[in-house]
Amino acid sequence: MSFGMLPFERGSDNLFDTFDSFARDFFRSSNTSLPAFRTDIRDDGDKFVLEAELPGFDKSDISLDVKEGILTITAKHQEEEEHKEEKGGYIRRERRFGSFSRSFDITGIDEGGITAAYVNGILELRLPKAVPVIPEARRIAIE
Repeated sequence: MSFGMLPFERGSDNLFDTFDSFARDFFRSSNTSLPAFRTDIRDDGDKFVLEAELPGFDKSDISLDVKEGILTITAKHQEEEEHKEEKGGYIRRERRFGSFSRSFDITGIDEGGITAAYVNGILELRLPKAVPVIPEARRIAIE
C-alpha cells in the first residue's frame, strides 16, 4: 500500500483557481514568486515527518487544520514599527503583514495521531500512517 504525502493542488475549475494560476504565472515571469514556505517530507516507515520552515513566527502565529482529508498549515504575522520626531510627527511608520498557507492531502494518515512541535523556526509534524483494517474471517454456523 502506498501513501501520498504530496502538497495538495486543486484543479482550476473556478474563478479563484483561475486567478491564482494567473497570479502564479505573472509572478513567475517577473522572476518573483508568491510567498510560500519550504517543506521537507520524509517517510520514517510507520509515519511521515513533515518539516516546514517558518522563521520569524511565534507558535501562536501558526495554525494547523484538518478537514476532509486535507491538512492546512497557516502562518500569519503582523508587525508595526514607528519612528517619531520630537514634536510627535511621523518620520517613518511601517506596517508589515505576512500570511502563508499550504495544504497537503493526508489520505492514509491516522488523523487522530498527528503531533506537532515548533522549535527554532521549524514546524515538525509527525503523521502516523493509518493501519489498514483487515477484516476477520469468521465461520457462520448453520442452524
